[in-house]
Amino acid sequence: MSSASTATPRIVVVGAGPAGVRAAQALVQAGLRPIVIDEGRRDGGQIYRRQPEGFKRPYAKLYGSEAAKAQALHRDFDALRSQVDYRGDTLAWNLSEGALHVVRAGEPQTVPFDALLVCSGATDRLMPVPGWQRAGCYSLGAAQIALKAQACAIGARVVFLGSGPLLYLVASQYVQAGAEVAAVLDTSPSAKPWSAVKGLLARPQLAWRGLGLIRGLRRAGVTVLQGVVPISIDGDDQLGVQSVAVRDAAGREQRFDCDAVGLGWHLRAETQLADLARCEFDFEPLSRQWLPRIDADGRSSTRGVYLAGDGARILGADGAEAAGRLAALAALADLGHAPGRALYQAESAALRRTLAQMDRFRAGLARAFPWPHAQAAALPDGAVVCRCEAVTAGELRRCVSELDSREVNRAKAFSRVGMGRCQGRFCGHASAEIVAQACGIPVEQVGRLRTQAPVKPLMVNTREVS
Repeated sequence: MSSASTATPRIVVVGAGPAGVRAAQALVQAGLRPIVIDEGRRDGGQIYRRQPEGFKRPYAKLYGSEAAKAQALHRDFDALRSQVDYRGDTLAWNLSEGALHVVRAGEPQTVPFDALLVCSGATDRLMPVPGWQRAGCYSLGAAQIALKAQACAIGARVVFLGSGPLLYLVASQYVQAGAEVAAVLDTSPSAKPWSAVKGLLARPQLAWRGLGLIRGLRRAGVTVLQGVVPISIDGDDQLGVQSVAVRDAAGREQRFDCDAVGLGWHLRAETQLADLARCEFDFEPLSRQWLPRIDADGRSSTRGVYLAGDGARILGADGAEAAGRLAALAALADLGHAPGRALYQAESAALRRTLAQMDRFRAGLARAFPWPHAQAAALPDGAVVCRCEAVTAGELRRCVSELDSREVNRAKAFSRVGMGRCQGRFCGHASAEIVAQACGIPVEQVGRLRTQAPVKPLMVNTREVS
């Protein structure tokens, strides 16, 4: 590795969401010009995704209760643009030792680094529901993208189904935009356990704001049900979604007519680059997902690779900002960069305290909005689990009963689950739950889908070579 005594360290930041922007800001303040690789066309990440150039919708309408934070992040990154090498619309698709491999404008590039800060964010955590393969079913993140980047709703009458703060945030943003929201259907119970409440009190203002979103939806005339069990998403294979059926907390079946459904059960960390960097992972029982191992400052088990934001721990946008700055300063300190080391010594303790508070709140959210793993285990055999490859729950169970697939990658080899365009992002967690239930073992024992490059599909260069 380079050090400040021999050369200016080459630091690459992947992602320009809250964690990536604050990491880049810290590096610039220390006197460096980092490379910022961003899959999006503009900064902001998913939660603060910016409108395309020329769109004029006001922040309050676009981001709702998060408008001030979004505006602050955008303003700060705009001030950094001349001091960073920002490469938007660029996909980081592979890693090798000391080098990040990207594609930009259809052309492959290799970007060497002395330190890599992966701020890859998170994607929706999805639970299969019978019928979710029909046209008109979107993730909550996709529903947000339609609203923010394309100024349109996913349907004329939308049902939002799932659990977690994002469920209510996206529904509120749709109401703010003037869309018709037929219902918000939450699988988590309305009565939260004390362990959840205690965690949420780590950030009482944010918890109060979440309650305000629910009250605002009800004031707007939106049906909000908690403690539901999804039954099916019904419709026509040609025309798409027509209704959603659930069993409410009292055990009654209720049906809501709609032409689109937004689905999401909180978030799953985008860990593909960490996996390709050979970072070690640990199973996190509270959220029932595998997360890369990091220390208090964001150092991974792989030398020179630092992880920050929701790609390492689901701490939300505020937590991501603190984690991004701390990881950047830790990288500078490790590289022996004197100005960066001074900032690290001055700020690291306070940033760790902030992250500890965020982690208490994260634990509260995980308990208040649990991943309904029993619903995955109880899916009927005919339910599609992997939408890309049309793999059903019954097929996964057959892999266990007939082919002895007691590990999720073995089930993948036999069934093709997780081999499609999403690379297991949509189906991976539910598939593991189904395999574990069929085997009668804890879900952590069936492992996790392993990442292979490219982390997302790439266009093949078909130009003739003379």
